[in-house]
Amino acid sequence: MRIAFFSESQVNGKIPRDFPNARTEYAWMMALDAPHYNINNIPNEKFDLGIVIIPKTNPNIDLDSFRECCDKVAVMQEGPHWYFQDYSVEQQFHYYNTVVSADWVYCHNESDVSYYLGLGCKDVRVMRSLMITDGLTTRKEKLIDSYGDLPSPKSYDNPKVIIGGNFVSWYGGFDSYMVAREMGYPISAPSMGRKQEQESMIEDINYLPYMSWRDWINTLGDYNIGVHLMRTHAAGTFAMNCGFHGIPCIGYKGLDTQEILHPLTTVEVGDLDEAKRIADKLKNNEKFYKLCNDTITKRFNQNYTEEKWLENWSKQ
Repeated sequence: MRIAFFSESQVNGKIPRDFPNARTEYAWMMALDAPHYNINNIPNEKFDLGIVIIPKTNPNIDLDSFRECCDKVAVMQEGPHWYFQDYSVEQQFHYYNTVVSADWVYCHNESDVSYYLGLGCKDVRVMRSLMITDGLTTRKEKLIDSYGDLPSPKSYDNPKVIIGGNFVSWYGGFDSYMVAREMGYPISAPSMGRKQEQESMIEDINYLPYMSWRDWINTLGDYNIGVHLMRTHAAGTFAMNCGFHGIPCIGYKGLDTQEILHPLTTVEVGDLDEAKRIADKLKNNEKFYKLCNDTITKRFNQNYTEEKWLENWSKQ
């Protein structure tokens, strides 16, 4: 099957496996050996399947333009399934007409399937998140080199925790911060596009600079615990990236990456009380931390390697 991806990205052609910004959408392209084209650059080649990622800020696209080069056209969910409801009324109906006219829809999570079926989409499938791990070293491998084993966080030199997003409702950074403080470790956070200026005034958060995806994955491996209490459910890459390193991630239910990889540290949306109890347990209970790490590593290898992703793709 010949497959092509279309999005607002300016990258055209096949993505090299050492691509420095290999986010999930590019990982899909690498795994399928599929080229990518900008949505305004329809190729002259013919494909069996075109997968269209509708831009969040420009949903006014016409799937018929992609049918000129693709026998089948699928739409890939971009952001949470409700995101389009912040568009103008006209754009909301345009988005609706677009997704229901697709041959099928790919979504991020099992919890998204029933939503798109309820909208009227005739065929909805889950495309799991993916990371290409070529040339990357896991935290576990680094620690074994340093310690000869994988002890609990309190046994490491300079243990620290990282939260997954900034102080806006999209990322739920305040929730994550409140739980991270419970552990008494130094706290870091990435600098995302929605970061507010006043966040730099928070004295006990070290904000990481903007960096490429590969640098981000390598930096993440320096942390003992992740906290990402994000109510906005989409690709769930933070939980997956923590999973690659075997880092326990405290997060909300609703994300496949969180529920599959971190079943022992997943809480109901809004349950900060339970999240704090888990944080305390990760810090002070060596057996629990080790159990989380073993569970995460096993489940990552069972569900989120490139090989397993391709197996799941073939089933669909």
